[in-house]
Amino acid sequence: MNKLKVALLENNRDQLKDRKLNLEENDLANVVAWATNSDEFIAKVRSEKPQALLLDIDLGNDSMTGLEVAYKLKLPVMFVSGYNAKNLKDIETLKREFDIPVEHITKPFSDKDFIKTATKFLREVTEQLKAEFIYLDFKESKRNKIPIDTIVYLESDTGNSGASNNKRIYFTDRKPEIVFDFSFTKMEEKGFDKNLFIQTHKSYRVNVEKIIRYNKNHTVEVIVINEAGKKENKQIPVSTNYQNPTIGLDL
Repeated sequence: MNKLKVALLENNRDQLKDRKLNLEENDLANVVAWATNSDEFIAKVRSEKPQALLLDIDLGNDSMTGLEVAYKLKLPVMFVSGYNAKNLKDIETLKREFDIPVEHITKPFSDKDFIKTATKFLREVTEQLKAEFIYLDFKESKRNKIPIDTIVYLESDTGNSGASNNKRIYFTDRKPEIVFDFSFTKMEEKGFDKNLFIQTHKSYRVNVEKIIRYNKNHTVEVIVINEAGKKENKQIPVSTNYQNPTIGLDL
């Protein structure tokens, strides 16, 4: 998996710069967003889609605290603050209620302590992404916790929504959903294992464990729940490049 994408919120510009340098110079993460106020930070998070947050709690005269930002975004978070002890109950509640990695380090601290704590936190986030659940944004709801073993396949949704970056995802236990602005090239960043979700065609990624058979007409067969809520056999095309088992499908 590539380095995690993280976002930093710290109202002290010098400390913000230090955190960013510590993460990047030690090759711990890819810092994709940073800000000194909550409004700018939330806008950047929604645009850049980081996988983890590093937040100060006391943001001075800001309209929100770092805790309020964390509760709003519901992403794995490490609090970098002098107010952790005062807010420990809320920090524990955040971890318990949203089932996400939550860590904290109390100011002041050394660079060595920061790096050690951040490494532990980012490792935990990475392990969660590799675990049995992933989080996906659908048309009607955000940050849905989905068991990976219920996902059968994904296909480009150009015929339905008209947007090639949208994908339709099929399941074993629910009707299909549309995942917006989702790139096949970034599936691993979302928690999809490339060895589990294989490419059979430029428009399809299939959970290899859900393939029932490989057919003579160069399709793979799977069972999904359709739009009507009924089980249905689907045949997914296998393009020429993936018909040779030594290249793609080992069936």
